[in-house]
Amino acid sequence: MSRTHPMRRLRLGLPRRVFSQVLLMQVAIAAGVAVLATGLFLAPLSDQLDDQAMRRALAIAQTTAAQPQLAEELQRTPATADGPVQREAERIRKATKAEYVVVMDRRGVRWSHTEPAEIGRHVSTDPSEALAGQEVMEIDEGTLGRSARGKVPLRDGDGDIVGAVSVGIAYDSVRARLIHAIPELLAYAGGALAVGALAAWLISRRVQRQTRDLAFSDIAGLLAEREAMLHGIREGVVALDRTGRIRLLNDEAQRLLGIGNQAVGRSPDEALGAGRTADVLAGRVTGTDLLTVRGRRVLVANRMPTGDGGAVATLRDRTELEELGRELDSTRGLIDALRAQDHEYANRLHTLLGLLELEMYDDAVEFVGEVVGAHRDTAEQVTEKIKDPLLAALLVGKATVAAERGVALRISGHTRLPDRVIDARELVTIVGNLVDNALDAVAGTPHARVEIELHAEGRTAVLTVRDTGPGVPPELRELIFTEGWSTKRPPAHRERGIGLAVVRRLAERHGGSATVGEAVGGGAEFTVVLPEALALAEPDPEPALTVPSAQPAAAEEESR
Repeated sequence: MSRTHPMRRLRLGLPRRVFSQVLLMQVAIAAGVAVLATGLFLAPLSDQLDDQAMRRALAIAQTTAAQPQLAEELQRTPATADGPVQREAERIRKATKAEYVVVMDRRGVRWSHTEPAEIGRHVSTDPSEALAGQEVMEIDEGTLGRSARGKVPLRDGDGDIVGAVSVGIAYDSVRARLIHAIPELLAYAGGALAVGALAAWLISRRVQRQTRDLAFSDIAGLLAEREAMLHGIREGVVALDRTGRIRLLNDEAQRLLGIGNQAVGRSPDEALGAGRTADVLAGRVTGTDLLTVRGRRVLVANRMPTGDGGAVATLRDRTELEELGRELDSTRGLIDALRAQDHEYANRLHTLLGLLELEMYDDAVEFVGEVVGAHRDTAEQVTEKIKDPLLAALLVGKATVAAERGVALRISGHTRLPDRVIDARELVTIVGNLVDNALDAVAGTPHARVEIELHAEGRTAVLTVRDTGPGVPPELRELIFTEGWSTKRPPAHRERGIGLAVVRRLAERHGGSATVGEAVGGGAEFTVVLPEALALAEPDPEPALTVPSAQPAAAEEESR
């Protein structure tokens, strides 16, 4: 048995390519429309030609009957083959190229006919309607075959009916006109079909280029793969059309942006509200790896235009990375502080050892007391004014870092914060960012100082951080809270321009605000207001009633 190669087997059915299927369907539609139009044109054409032939026959009959001498000759001459009526009728027939012109009397006897032998005989069709004074148009069978006929009454000078005139147009000529029109009509239909086929081919070629000559099954497979890929990857994908409206959101993008499918068909400003995230998606901010903050998330966005005038934006969640970066910064700061303290303690131990070797014991005791007391005073100063342990620990650590960097970190005398903070972690984030920025701003300046004031107004926490740095120009006081904006060189592990944006976003989440102004004496003054940041204070318990005791009196007597 011979084996047939799979590629050579005959395929039946529709072609697989989109180009071929579209071309085949469009050609079939064009051919169907051409056939339908031709049929719709030919169907009434036959009736129109019949009507035209009957009206022509009627017009010839009317013209013939309108001659007054014809009625007179009908009344005074006999019905003969060479009579005046026959001669006039033949003259009109030849002039009009009619099939016959028959003049009859009131009895229906012919006085003229194409065949002279029929003169004097009764007509083959009923002449009663014409003899009754009516004009008749019809297609009927007679002695000469099928013809289109027109019959009119023949009147004398007084208007009395003396006979009738019947004119026939050969039906073969009508059919010949119809058949003659068909080739011309088919030519027009063929031309229209050719134009339609050419247009179909051009459209199909365009479809072929746009679909890259894929089959419908391939397109369906690609769509299924795209859906699986878009909703399976861990990056947010946002597609926009040429008008700037969102046309696609995958699951991760909905999670990161905090929106749902109802955002499809809307602009980024309508779906997200005004802000940097909407500006990045809309293309008003350009660049690569653009940082933006959405809620509590730090996102990295990239936007790529597409060939149809739209764009595709990808979003990556860098919240955990930014938190790790801040922790790394804090750890490095702590390590630097420990390294500095290690060096400082080594010097102090050497000093203490020298005092002991010199047997200056009293000076050694005094020296140790001063060192221990300085650190204890700093911790006691912080914990006395700030009752929340997380904030107190943060500020004690920042004081050590500030001292190592040559910056005086002061806690304002107006600072009073009870241990009623609802979310201490968020407040730690805000204080840590502002203090770090202030330390960076005053680093390397003479008499560098940072002052922190944190107090409660009911349930509202108010934080103020002042520094003696260069300050913030008025034109930049709103810009510095924008994601990605920074005047400092970014470290290797993360981006700059996030801290102040997070501070403002956290403040706005609590219904508060974050602003910057000029401190007294120069420098910057950041103020953050956090309504509802503190829990309600518990009411003081009522004092218990006490009964005077005799013991104090007895004791007093014993002392006497």
